[in-house]
Amino acid sequence: MAASIFIDGEAGTTGLGIRERLAGLDVAVRSIDPRHRKDPQARLDLMRAVDLVVLCLPDDAARGSSHMVACLDEPPKLLDASTAFRASPGWVYGFAELAPEQSLAIATAPRVSNPGCYATGAVALLRPLVASKLIAADMPISINAVSGYSGGGHTMIEAHETAGGPAFQLYALDLEHKHVPEIMAHSGLSVRPLLVPSVGHFRQGMIVSIPLHLDRLGSGASAAALRACLRDWYADARHVVVAQSAGVLSADGLAGTDMMELAVHGTDCAPHALLTARLDNLGKGASGAAIQNICLMLGLTD
Repeated sequence: MAASIFIDGEAGTTGLGIRERLAGLDVAVRSIDPRHRKDPQARLDLMRAVDLVVLCLPDDAARGSSHMVACLDEPPKLLDASTAFRASPGWVYGFAELAPEQSLAIATAPRVSNPGCYATGAVALLRPLVASKLIAADMPISINAVSGYSGGGHTMIEAHETAGGPAFQLYALDLEHKHVPEIMAHSGLSVRPLLVPSVGHFRQGMIVSIPLHLDRLGSGASAAALRACLRDWYADARHVVVAQSAGVLSADGLAGTDMMELAVHGTDCAPHALLTARLDNLGKGASGAAIQNICLMLGLTD
């Protein structure tokens, strides 16, 4: 019998992306009547009847739905796509490539938090290098990132597609972006990084980049050593590849896929290196990662 899933908030960008990808899997998706989508009892009845609930809601609403699930006598598994629980005790972080044991942790967890898009790129680059002591945990790190406008929700999408939209925007200039806590929690850093996010006038895609001064990393640090570390860490990963450095990198190069491409740019001629992670903000940065987690949680093949 096919496993059953209820997406609480399936009308949003991430929910729609998950629903579309689930069409290729042996699962039964249960949907709520649109007239009752804000009815707590109707939602609770669906939660009680399925194997897995996926929350695609704003943070406060996700907390409320999580509490509803926890109060059930036999609660279903829970995957949350919001920011609410990504650094919370009792939740497993849903980046399967985080560590060798992470896939098993996700598969056996009752509650999993789906990673944020910027954090996915940043953690993928930093975690192996900090764990291998190529980057010190207390190293001050700056993270620059550009995303397609589809990650900004209905208002931003409409502004870009109807009125044309701005060419490029920096945002979160209070330097309090909501992905910073999860980057701190899962990268291995002990010093808060500086995250500078931006949006470009393209629908999907993302590049997260981290510049490094090699002479600040200790003796023997080189672009080649950083690259080798990443290649070893992700040697068996299906959704993460480590590529050769390229002279030009387009943010939308992986749009429409659920892959992530990492690279280390730099040569021995200069004491610098640039780490980059390229992904689709709606793919490996959102719905694609959710499908990977759903398959692990339900014992399916993606």
